[in-house]
Amino acid sequence: MPPVISVRDLTKTYVVGDVEVRALRGVSLEIERGEFVAVTGSSGSGKSTLMHILGCLDRPTSGQYLLDGQDVSRMNRDELAEIRNRQIGFVFQGFNLLPRTSALDNVELPLLYGAGGTMRAGERRARAREALEAVGLGDRAGHHPNQLSGGQQQRVAIARALVTRPSILLADEPTGNLDSRTSIEIMGIFQQLNRDRGITVLVITHEHDIAEYGTRMLVFRDGLIVSDAAVAHSRTADHELSLLDAEAPFAGRVPLAT
Repeated sequence: MPPVISVRDLTKTYVVGDVEVRALRGVSLEIERGEFVAVTGSSGSGKSTLMHILGCLDRPTSGQYLLDGQDVSRMNRDELAEIRNRQIGFVFQGFNLLPRTSALDNVELPLLYGAGGTMRAGERRARAREALEAVGLGDRAGHHPNQLSGGQQQRVAIARALVTRPSILLADEPTGNLDSRTSIEIMGIFQQLNRDRGITVLVITHEHDIAEYGTRMLVFRDGLIVSDAAVAHSRTADHELSLLDAEAPFAGRVPLAT
């Protein structure tokens, strides 16, 4: 089978006033199904631009992007939206939850669009509950975002990304607004989804320690990949949480889904 993601000589140039900004300068890479890839680099290095293109949120200036062997680099807006809804789940730093809507309704929202729009209400509800249970928040379905901690809100955001049952999860700085322990818990969810469901996971982060939860690390600089290597000693969230619990038990921890 072809790689789930394959890009060749990808460039992206933005025009800001009279200035051209070359965000990507000829990026080529392949990502196999079931990989857990961390993309890191300083601000402005091109990593978020790459994610927007891989997530079909933007089109490259030049180059080719194959998703599951299908060339999406020249698709129109409607075709890109269909691909996003069917194959890709997104998780962002700011959670992007509707504040006056329950966790369950927030998770159900993607199913109101695209192919999910033909589902019956009961099926959509059941899928949303299943996604919340997968991230350990089945008992918080009726809570609104302001009734949830930052970590719980990010779990809801992950459930929302899962509800369409995508083959790829793209996470842009998913731990940027979280404390250290909660960050480990969130990375543990990504590891679990990658391990148990075979979901291909790409995490964009400027934090090297967060990148080490992946099994492969890409380092960006000035719009180019300057390093692409396996993580020599990948961090394991479950192990690190058990060490933290042994040192200082934390009764309020929400367990990872089983």
